[in-house]
Amino acid sequence: MPIRDEHAKNPGVWCGLNRPDLEEKQVDTVIFGIPFDEAVSYRGGAGEAPKVMRANTYTPSPYTENFESFAALSVYDAGDFDYVHGRDREAYFDEIADYVAGLVRLEKFFVMVGGDHSTTIPVLRGIDRAASEEFGIVHIDAHFDLCDHIDGDRLSHGSTQRRALELEHIGGTENIYFVGIRSIEADEYEFKKRHNVQVASARECFERGIDAVANDVVKAMSAYRQVYITFDIDGLDPGFAPGTGTPQFGGLTPRQALDFLRICFERLPVIGMDVVEISPKLDPALTSMFAGRKLIQEAWGHIARKIGKLEG
Repeated sequence: MPIRDEHAKNPGVWCGLNRPDLEEKQVDTVIFGIPFDEAVSYRGGAGEAPKVMRANTYTPSPYTENFESFAALSVYDAGDFDYVHGRDREAYFDEIADYVAGLVRLEKFFVMVGGDHSTTIPVLRGIDRAASEEFGIVHIDAHFDLCDHIDGDRLSHGSTQRRALELEHIGGTENIYFVGIRSIEADEYEFKKRHNVQVASARECFERGIDAVANDVVKAMSAYRQVYITFDIDGLDPGFAPGTGTPQFGGLTPRQALDFLRICFERLPVIGMDVVEISPKLDPALTSMFAGRKLIQEAWGHIARKIGKLEG
């Protein structure tokens, strides 16, 4: 189970919406962290993100960019799944998957803060355990993360969606839609030649417009009654989010990201999301952390609207 530190136990975090006196089944939404970054292939530091972000959520107010209030939303900060170096990673991931499966069975919208992108693997496994039918994944990233392995590590941050394709309730590449991609590895290039990969590159997002891309994603993902969104912060252009391990020039703008998420939340049955690969130590101004925090706040506004708790 995740462990709550002094911040997670404080009702002042997450825009003052945290309810440490309650349990997961009693709140509208759950948030937790996976401070793990030992599966990176380049620069680390993402393991610091959950604690750094949590500590910086006392000051924001519970209002959306459209000046609507989600102050009535109740949040439960479950804390972090702390990792001790050397622990068996499969056992660690299995613990996380069990927890996520419980949230899905409770039908609780949840947010996970990573960690490198490998932390999405146990989350998807948890959804798969609780699912009774196929589900969809929207993968916002600079990279496909479709490598079978990186330096022999099949649970690497570059193998997230390759492992997803092995899940019981992921039928094939049609279950995943990639957005913002602008980089490819040799392994992924060969995989893409052999499979029909649904992708809207970062360039396509600019040329066609983010609304058109979002409409395509909605059309494809409407086949599923459960959709999960994973947002690698390097999906944003590094000019807007420099604090990440493997930045790629030419990415999404904040406006594109917020508009894309708005359309997805309005028109798809989104059951959860994550924000991963934020590395505070690579960004002294914490620009990437604040970007991730904003994405979560706006997501909560969309959830509040869906359950009738948004005002304004």
